[in-house]
Amino acid sequence: MERGYVQIYTGNGKGKTTAALGIITRAVGNNFKIFFCQFLKGTDYGEIKTIANFPTVKHERYGRGTFIRKKEFVTDEDIKLMKEGYESLKNALLSKNYDIVIADEIFGALKYDLISLDEIKLLIKNKPEQTELILTGRNAPEEIIELADLVTEMKEIKHYFKQGVFARKGIEK
Repeated sequence: MERGYVQIYTGNGKGKTTAALGIITRAVGNNFKIFFCQFLKGTDYGEIKTIANFPTVKHERYGRGTFIRKKEFVTDEDIKLMKEGYESLKNALLSKNYDIVIADEIFGALKYDLISLDEIKLLIKNKPEQTELILTGRNAPEEIIELADLVTEMKEIKHYFKQGVFARKGIEK
């Protein structure tokens, strides 16, 4: 790529990770190298089985496999995993070995103070010129939005989760 930009997918609606995965699919078709780092996720999702077959995608996942619902539920293991994930993400970005670097659910890690605002700013400000950086998660801070080149907000209008429908295999996971 001549120039990489900073993209953010945020909001309370469904589709943030799905948008990033769509970019992965398009990029793989163009032989791009991608580093896909997921925070706070730990169970198997269908897309992980798919991208495992893409030779130009390196995927790493950092999380215990359970959702953190409140700050008081954060464990020492969560802190350790998020620090490892952040360091791996930062090293991948700064290595210049990837055309696209994705930090999936990084704003969730920020919400629970597992990653700092300054750490996210450091990624953006030190991003190599030719690397696309994609950040996803609810509640992207205004300070980070200002630094981005593209911001899309997924807005929930209606969702069947509120009717008691849980994540379905092949659709949400």
